[in-house]
Amino acid sequence: MNTQYPSKLVERAVEQFSSLPGIGRKTALRLTLHLLSRPEEYTTVFADTLKDLRLNIVYCKQCHNISDTELCPICANPRRDRQTLCVVQNINDVMAIENTAQYHGLYHVLGGVISPIEGIGPQDLNIASLIQRISDEDIREVILALGTTMEGDTTNFFIHRKLSETGVKISVIARGIAIGDEIEYADEVTLGRSILNRTTFNDSVKF
Repeated sequence: MNTQYPSKLVERAVEQFSSLPGIGRKTALRLTLHLLSRPEEYTTVFADTLKDLRLNIVYCKQCHNISDTELCPICANPRRDRQTLCVVQNINDVMAIENTAQYHGLYHVLGGVISPIEGIGPQDLNIASLIQRISDEDIREVILALGTTMEGDTTNFFIHRKLSETGVKISVIARGIAIGDEIEYADEVTLGRSILNRTTFNDSVKF
């Protein structure tokens, strides 16, 4: 049975909220009614913040992390270890690893993983710019910190093959992350230990 809304405007707001991940129509309705119950200034600031986010957010030209400026705060920080590069699937993974306070190098955000089933190939990811960074920057070690899924392992292998002749050390995070887990959902202690106890790529796989 379809829910009957007292206003088309309410119905439109519910539709927009429910399009967000993890938000059902009942929760969307509660959020809509909550906004209506607050002062008009609150809703205006809320809407303006979302609009400002969408219009003005940029992606770091170096690592593809989200940023307010051309270079994200991590890439612009002179105190970071500029010889170590951690390759992650998405921006959530950067934040998860940063929260461990165990890693002090730079990042490279791929924007996904290779997934033939979903039609995502290497050309759809930020792999070309990763290879270019290895060529242009003084990178000594690349840490592959992708999820321990089939797609993550496939992407790891592809990147390893592309970088194998560069002479850069290639390592992967320790398998403290359970098989099939995504990085962003790992607890900080486990994730931090996985970064610290990383192993070389060749030691992590059997050819």
